[in-house]
Amino acid sequence: MTSLFDYLLGLGDDALVAAQRTAEWCARAPQLEEEVALANVALDQLGQARAFLGYAGELEGAGRDEDALAFLRDEAGFRNAQLVELPNGDFGTTVAKTLFLAAYQKLLFSRLARTAEPRLAGIAAKAAKESAFHVSYASAWTIRLGDGTPLSHRRMRDAVEEVWPYTHELFEPWTAPEAGLDPATLREPWLRVVEKVLGEATLSRPQDGWAATGGRHGRHTEWLGPLLAEMQSVHRAHAGARW
Repeated sequence: MTSLFDYLLGLGDDALVAAQRTAEWCARAPQLEEEVALANVALDQLGQARAFLGYAGELEGAGRDEDALAFLRDEAGFRNAQLVELPNGDFGTTVAKTLFLAAYQKLLFSRLARTAEPRLAGIAAKAAKESAFHVSYASAWTIRLGDGTPLSHRRMRDAVEEVWPYTHELFEPWTAPEAGLDPATLREPWLRVVEKVLGEATLSRPQDGWAATGGRHGRHTEWLGPLLAEMQSVHRAHAGARW
């Protein structure tokens, strides 16, 4: 078990880092329509990050608001799962990451929307609706690429296999008493969602083996540092500025 403050940090950091990664597709997406869709996904994630981190700052009572928590912590202070900090790779890699994360978040937020902690439940209820769109979007592209040309099938298969080891961390025993759930209980329903999509995409579920871990405790991949350096640069260069 962890404190509600740390739990909210993890939820907010997942969303914040995912938003930063997804937003990197702006002006780089393969089609204009996907540019708009991915921007909307990133904005949803950013809104979730603001809500969770804002609440965390209030609970902490140390004068840190959502901006301070987002821009004035270093790598070791972040509690996101390593999945969200992975590089975008090609479009197939981003689709796989989005599918796996969104399927988890939809289940998680739907459960948290029923918790007795009213502020957490309210944020989660809104986030669950947004995550449902993310699942639909990523599912459609997974199927389109997996069941497409030989090239798109191969690249989607490779993306799924590359990202899969980073999904296990999502279900590790990390929660707060106020949440009232064990993340491990989400894995079976998550697998049903993901395996159905992979089946329609003519893709096989990868074998479980090595699994990434440590993100919830501040141990991250080599890719988080550069992401944070870019994301935090303006705030740190103009500390205290108001626009």
